[in-house]
This record gives sequence, structure tokens and C-alpha cells, in this order.
Amino acid sequence: MQVTLPYRFRGPLDSANGGYACGRLAALVPAEAVEVTLRLPPPLDRPLETRTEGDTTVLADGDAVVAEARAASLDVQAPDPVSWAAAEAAAARHVREGSPAFRECFVCGIRPDADGLKIYVGAVEGREPLHAAPWTPAEAGTELVWAAIDCPGAYAVGAAGRGGIVLGRMTACVVRVPEPGEPCVVSAWPLGGDGRKLYAGTALHTADGELLARAQQVWIEPRL
Repeated sequence: MQVTLPYRFRGPLDSANGGYACGRLAALVPAEAVEVTLRLPPPLDRPLETRTEGDTTVLADGDAVVAEARAASLDVQAPDPVSWAAAEAAAARHVREGSPAFRECFVCGIRPDADGLKIYVGAVEGREPLHAAPWTPAEAGTELVWAAIDCPGAYAVGAAGRGGIVLGRMTACVVRVPEPGEPCVVSAWPLGGDGRKLYAGTALHTADGELLARAQQVWIEPRL
């Protein structure tokens, strides 16, 4: 089976958004929670091959392994929901500082054609270091939920803004995909670190507090 990641879903300017790419591959794994490890920046606008190796589903670009996915358990628990009003206030504190490579990211970037998710998390007042933002999806898709709960984790582990870190691994469970036009709140929080690895949790709730998805992530800091 072939998978193509269209340019619309870029994260950095020259590769796919990590959460979106993970979501596309995770859709091929019949499990409640799926762990996806990114080995290479996912290429855009060309067919990539998928194959099964034991209990692992592989996304490959020729001989190069781009990502690996497998069924997993997910221990991270979502925090109490953030209200819509508190999420709006948090988004107003969004810090845009970070690598220019992510300026047009499908999730957290600003685009001339405004075709991204426009999720701009900021610190939740009184609940720091929790970050949150409102999000009303314009279209439905499991891979879009994976994308929505991707980038917020980068902001939660960053000192100020997104920084230049990249997604290394994401384990997620999508309980329900929100309908187009359904108001939602994305939240993210840090879970510590180990050297160049930074850990985060993310979640998606409806504005009424229903848990739609949760994830645990590993972010990788660039070498100095």
C-alpha cells in the first residue's frame, strides 16, 4: 500500500507535520492506542510504501525507514478539562518565538492561505505549566486529531515558544473524532526530560469537557 503526504500538511517547510504523518500510519494499525516512532523527516508529495514486519507497520521511502507503528498501551492521563474561556485566554498568551522552519506548520503556523489548524497554545493562568488553546475543526479525520495534539506538546516543553525541537515518538488514543464545527480545547503539559529527550502529554476535549483523545510524546532537541 502507498501513502502520500501532501504539501498542505507540512510541519517544517520541507517535510510533513509529525502528528499528521503519525496519524496516517497509525490508521493502518488495528489497536485502541498506537505508538509511532519517526526515524526520518516524512517526505512530502511522493508515494511512500507501507509494509508489515511482525507486529510493526513500517512507512518507507525506498530503502529508508521513515516511521514505525505498533499497538501500544498508553498510561498518561488527561488533566481536568480547560474551559473554553480559559483556553481563549491562554491562546492570547501564545509565544511565537522559535525556529523559522515551522512558520507555516499545518498545526501551529501562520499561512497566507489560512488552510492550517491554527492551534496556538499558551500557558493556562493558575494552572502553569499546562498549555491550552481553543480549536474548532473545519473538517473531520483521525489524522487531523493526531495533528491537533502534536505541536501543543512542543510548546509545553519549551522555555518560550516552540523552539527547534522535533517529534521523535507519539503514542495516542483517539476516543472520538470531533465533528466539523464542534468546539474543542487542546491541552498540553510537560512530563520531564532525559538529556536531549523531552516528554509531554497532550489531550483533546470538547468544550463541554468530553475527552476525545490523549497522547504521550517524545521530543528531541537538536544537537548544539
